[in-house]
Order: sequence, then structure tokens, then C-alpha cells
Amino acid sequence: MGLSFGELFVVFVVALLFFGANSIPKIARTLGRTMRQIKDATQDIQEEIKKSANISEDIKKTTSPFSDEIKKIESDIKKNLEE
Repeated sequence: MGLSFGELFVVFVVALLFFGANSIPKIARTLGRTMRQIKDATQDIQEEIKKSANISEDIKKTTSPFSDEIKKIESDIKKNLEE
């Protein structure tokens, strides 16, 4: 889905005719800043997702001993009921 040199050249010529030579650097700068902001926002979102995944793992590790004890108690109760 890449653009060939010819296609890029046509787009550049149309932009030059439509916006003028003085406006293109400003437009390019604005587009570059916008792309950077989007990239930064995307990275921030990815970091937040990773942090929340780590928190979930920490919660599982913290509650694991309790779930093991609960399973033991449940097993003991079942044994006592069977007797």
C-alpha cells in the first residue's frame, strides 16, 4: 500500500498549487507536531495498559496464598462431611 515516487510527486504538485509555496512548510510542521502528539499519546496508553496488567499480576500473587488456604479448608470440610 506504499506510494510510488510518481504518486508522491503528483500529490506534492497539487498541494503546491492548492496551498502555495509559503504555506507548505507551516502545514508540514503542524502535521509533524500532530503526528508526534498522536505517537506520544499512543505510547502513554500502551504504558497504562502494561501497568494495569502488572497490577493484575500483583493482585493474583497477593491473593494466591489465601486461595490456597481456602481450597484446603474446602477440602477438609468435604472430608468431614463424607465421614
